[in-house]
Amino acid sequence: MTTTAAPATTAPQPPRPIRLFLVDDHPLVRDGLRARLGAMPNLEIVGEAGSGAEALALLDTVRCDLMLVDVGMKDMNGIDLAALVLQRDQQHPHPAPHIVMLSMYDNPEYVQKAMQVGARGYVLKDAPAAEIVAAIEAVSAGGTFLSPAVSKKLFRNQAPRPLLTPRESEILTALGRGESSKQIARDLGLSVRTVEAHRQSIKRRLGIEGQAELIKYAVEHAREFGQG
Repeated sequence: MTTTAAPATTAPQPPRPIRLFLVDDHPLVRDGLRARLGAMPNLEIVGEAGSGAEALALLDTVRCDLMLVDVGMKDMNGIDLAALVLQRDQQHPHPAPHIVMLSMYDNPEYVQKAMQVGARGYVLKDAPAAEIVAAIEAVSAGGTFLSPAVSKKLFRNQAPRPLLTPRESEILTALGRGESSKQIARDLGLSVRTVEAHRQSIKRRLGIEGQAELIKYAVEHAREFGQG
């Protein structure tokens, strides 16, 4: 009797690390970020710049998934840089990277301007490394992230409703209509994973813990967010 060998199985490939680009005009800050983040197995620092102009020049040759951008740089503030980087998407063959702002300032005006130009996260420079990594992972998965300290101050200055991105407002409105993540993903052309990332971001922004509390809030308030 002849036997046939079982087909060889290939081990699953580990996920590719998230490629980071650091932009800060203080070398010591970049050194600290490189030391804190470079040791993370799922992150890879592929470039860094000390000014907005240098960052724009390097982006022609460096491929990255996400940029950590200082708000308060001398030659060009980080919010203006973020706007320019995200506008490049229409003129370059590669998609623009996601952007997380890194700042010493928890000023709600800065946060709102950053989100309006398309930044997906805002983290304080004195935040622990775990919080910066959480922001990177949330934004890379399609969600958004605000440092808790930023969220609290923003909500106090944002009555009667907190700041949500247009996509988060859509998802909250859909949750208020009783739709599941799967239904929302189908209707909006997103993956279920992306919808779940948005749901987590909405809970962080609203200071909500559980899914039941999120649904209750959505039913009671989603109409306000649906009005844009």
